[in-house]
Amino acid sequence: MKKVLIVDDEPSILTLLKFNLEKEGYNVVTALDGLEGYTLAMESSYDFIILDLMLPSMDGMEVCKKLRQEKIKTPIMILTAKDDELDKIIGLELGADDYMTKPFSPREVLARMKAIFRRTNETSDESQHKNDGSKDAADEIITIGEVEIYPEEYIVKVRGEHISLTPKEFELLLYMSRRMNRILSRDHLLNAIWDFDYAGETRIVDVHISHLREKIEEDTKKPKYILTVRGFGYKFEEPKP
Repeated sequence: MKKVLIVDDEPSILTLLKFNLEKEGYNVVTALDGLEGYTLAMESSYDFIILDLMLPSMDGMEVCKKLRQEKIKTPIMILTAKDDELDKIIGLELGADDYMTKPFSPREVLARMKAIFRRTNETSDESQHKNDGSKDAADEIITIGEVEIYPEEYIVKVRGEHISLTPKEFELLLYMSRRMNRILSRDHLLNAIWDFDYAGETRIVDVHISHLREKIEEDTKKPKYILTVRGFGYKFEEPKP
């Protein structure tokens, strides 16, 4: 049984989500403020965290940031008010995997959770397949220019130095690196990495691309690896001499 932590200071939302998730077979733990939620997340293991941004004691952004700093890789879905576009973007920048805008449908929350679980399971299965002895681990290292990607270890090195990526940033970089020189539209990347129809919310892709560039490019204004193809999307290529 998957265990889910829900952190929200609105009892009505906690009750709504708890009821619907438990009906689907999830074990649900709730918290009414950020500090309590952070403490629970640190003291026990969860399969999924639903986190409101506007919380007493410690806001959701701080909770998300601290959990990622502590290497907690549990998928996090943030809840935001309808017009808080900046909060959505910052939440994703801090390492959240998804967001939902209030008011929301419990059915959509469940659909997005299942999509994330499906992708997580696919990644785990792929990693297990690669570790079954059929291939040497060294064969799995992807080297493009000065970027080294270690899919099995979730490690990326740039110019010999280890860089820290959020789970989604790593997925996005790995996906694009395995499709060198192919133009990938924003919609394509949304479907491939987030596995959900965001109905035009392509800003999520742009945010993650921007942060990948900050971490792997020497000059973000003149990127050499992740290039923008205007009117189409992005492509990953090896820097030209």
